[in-house]
Amino acid sequence: MIIAAEYSFNGGSKAVKAHYPDLLKEIKTAIAGIDASKHRTKKSKEKTMKGKMLYSPKSLNKAFKKTLNPMGWKNYKIPCEYPTKYYTPHYKAKDLNDGAFRDMDFVKRKLGVEVQFGKYAFMVYNVCAKMTIFHNLGVIDTGIEIVPIKQFADGMSTGVSYFEQFAWDLETRGVSNIDIPVLILGIDA
Repeated sequence: MIIAAEYSFNGGSKAVKAHYPDLLKEIKTAIAGIDASKHRTKKSKEKTMKGKMLYSPKSLNKAFKKTLNPMGWKNYKIPCEYPTKYYTPHYKAKDLNDGAFRDMDFVKRKLGVEVQFGKYAFMVYNVCAKMTIFHNLGVIDTGIEIVPIKQFADGMSTGVSYFEQFAWDLETRGVSNIDIPVLILGIDA
C-alpha cells in the first residue's frame, strides 16, 4: 500500500516528525509492506457489486497487526467503569455489561496509532475523543490515524469512510484546546 495523502491536525505532522521520526518510519514501512491485493474477498450476497473482488477491512486490520506487533507495537486496552450516579432517582437500571473497555490499536512509547477501515463516526471519535482520553490517562501524547482515501474506500467490501471527508470535517471543526497533535495518513492500495 502507499501513503496517498497526509493531513496534520493540531500540528500532528510536526510533532510526529520531531519526537517520533523512527516510529513514523516504522509505520511507513508497515504500510508499504502490506500488499492490499492479498486482502480481497468476493462480494456475493448483496445486489450491488455482486461477484466483484473487494478489499476486506477485517483482513487489512489483521495485516497491520501481523506487521506492527513484531516491531513492538502493542494494543493498549483499558477497562471502563461506567458511572451510574447520573441516573434519575426514579430510574432503575439493570446491571451494566461487564467487560466494557476502550482500546488503542497500537501504542509504542507515547505514540498512539489507530487503523480505521470502519464507519465514519469512528474516525472522528478516534481523533476528537479517544486520543484525548488516552492522552489524559498518560498513555499517549501524539497520534497517527491511518484511513483509506476515497478511491480505496470505494473498493472495500463494507461501507467505510475516507480521508477526504475526514480532513474536511476536521478542518471545518477546527482545533480545540483539548486536542492532541495527530497525523492523519490517507492510504491507497
